Amino acid sequence: MKQQIDELKKRALSAVESAPDRKALEEARVAFLGKKGELTAILKQTGTLPAEERPVAGQLANSVRAEFEAAFAAKLSALESAEIEKKLQTERIDITLPGVRRKIGSRHPLNIVLDELKEIFISMGYTMVYGPEVEETRYVFDMLNTSEGHPARDEQDTFYIDDETVLRTQTSSVQIRAMLEQKPPIAVISPGRVYRRDEADATHSPIFHQCEGLVVDKGITFGDLKGTLETFFKRLYGDGIRLRFRPHHFPYTEPSAEVDLSCFKCGGSGCPLCKGEGWIEMLGCGMVHPRVLSNCGIDPEEYGGFAFGVGIERITLMRYEIDNMRLLYENDMRFLRQF
Repeated sequence: MKQQIDELKKRALSAVESAPDRKALEEARVAFLGKKGELTAILKQTGTLPAEERPVAGQLANSVRAEFEAAFAAKLSALESAEIEKKLQTERIDITLPGVRRKIGSRHPLNIVLDELKEIFISMGYTMVYGPEVEETRYVFDMLNTSEGHPARDEQDTFYIDDETVLRTQTSSVQIRAMLEQKPPIAVISPGRVYRRDEADATHSPIFHQCEGLVVDKGITFGDLKGTLETFFKRLYGDGIRLRFRPHHFPYTEPSAEVDLSCFKCGGSGCPLCKGEGWIEMLGCGMVHPRVLSNCGIDPEEYGGFAFGVGIERITLMRYEIDNMRLLYENDMRFLRQF
């Protein structure tokens, strides 16, 4: 038994010492100390020896086991240290190499203009209101005095979900909701996306952005509307800008007007930007129609108001002299980095 144990000891320690990695080392442990290992089998055999031989054989086998476990722990530690050292060598970071430059984003030109628009109107005492983009026809058309036969209600101009639901064609529907929920005095702007059946080209898109304004109070006149718009555009484009009001017709305002701005590139003398006219059409506006006020439960005999609506894309195109609206939607970084 002693000779067998001595021979087993040499083989076991040799297997530990020659193990090239942790996998081989674990295989050696199982081979000698596992449930079916050689040293485990010898320890079990000591029970079959004569009584006088058992203590010596057991002591010798336990001694070999202790030596094996100590050698195993030392080898495992050495292998782990070697693995760590290898990682340090192969995964070392060369701090002299140039770093990776992180690209920093910036605001989209539409958001730049919209944020400035909000800031101007908030400083004038307006509050922002929002509403759903999928809207009921009564808010988009009926309560805005737009009759059944009006061209705006045609399926060629409007995206219908069903007979009573559309993708809103203007944010005027938010103004209706504001008048239903608030009592005068009211001064709100309603920015947001709107949808119309327009073919995408240099100046049109089926999805675009509007900001509409509404004021309802006692004693409101067309002069208040003109003063508001002049203040807004002069803060946006500079004091040299001039406004021209032309008579127009909108079913929800009376009287109504289209507003042109003097071309800020040529000053009104005529250029390619304004197509030689000296003026650039900018927005529609007017005094809120008495019928619209009545639809919202506001007495038109006591209160009056004005409303206006401007396209954010149009302001942005003019602000940065961009000649194609599609550039705002194509996510071309070569274009967007300019802002």
